[in-house]
Amino acid sequence: MAYRFIEQNKNEFGVRWLLRRLNIYPNAYYNYLKGRKNNYYKQKKNVKNEIEKIYHAHGGVDGYREVHAYLTRQGHKISRPTVHRYMNKELGLFSVSRRRKPNYEYGAPHKVFENKLNQDFSASEINRKWCTDFTYLYLTDGSVRYNCTIIDLYDRSVIASITDKHITADLAKRTLQRAVDSQPGINTAKLLLHSDQGSQYTSKEFTSYCESLGITQSMSRAGYPYDNAPMERYFNTLKNDLIYNYYYHSDCGELYPAVEQFAYVYYNHVRPHSYNNYKTPFEARCTSVQH
Repeated sequence: MAYRFIEQNKNEFGVRWLLRRLNIYPNAYYNYLKGRKNNYYKQKKNVKNEIEKIYHAHGGVDGYREVHAYLTRQGHKISRPTVHRYMNKELGLFSVSRRRKPNYEYGAPHKVFENKLNQDFSASEINRKWCTDFTYLYLTDGSVRYNCTIIDLYDRSVIASITDKHITADLAKRTLQRAVDSQPGINTAKLLLHSDQGSQYTSKEFTSYCESLGITQSMSRAGYPYDNAPMERYFNTLKNDLIYNYYYHSDCGELYPAVEQFAYVYYNHVRPHSYNNYKTPFEARCTSVQH
């Protein structure tokens, strides 16, 4: 306490005067300052080591905000600006830059279902608003595979993800079926499912299946990918955090299990999400269930 008092008042009274008044030997005081600096540098070294571990464990895709969230979970009390300084200026670690999206030409709207979501990407309860879409994934031989994913807008959880050789209405239907089956007690009559106007989602097979479950369909305007922005973001994350960092020589043996592991384990349970105030989707979902 005396050393702290000296630190707080040394500019007003002077160190020597305070040491005499408090009957403290100068050597004792300066040894205290030296020890405190040593503790600071030791703690700093430990934090920087943890930053490097997190960065390399995730393939260099995490920025300082994500790294800060991981450090906070581990019990480190450190600010985001400090993490930013350690990463960029002292360690030279920068997140892998994400590819820019191409410019889109906006087409004339041709609605099959009204855009009921209308870019309201929030939900007050789980299993009230889902988004779905397809994306392309490539093997090393250049052949393409198609992933269909459904996420819950409440917490951005991946509810279902299936990858296959063909982009069909059946793939969209199987993904929706898996999603519904994974949610015991779900009231599909209260569920809004948003997609683009792709032929898979406007097909008789898919629309009839939605009708049989009482699911309300909503569709983006033609040529407006930002009407389904959460899906765009998820697929960007999938490709930048996983697909672009590895080579996939086979589908069933390598690509398919890797995409499922990413969706159901890493994305849902490990990766903090800014929408959830840097909780994982699973943590945010558990909070909803508890309330």
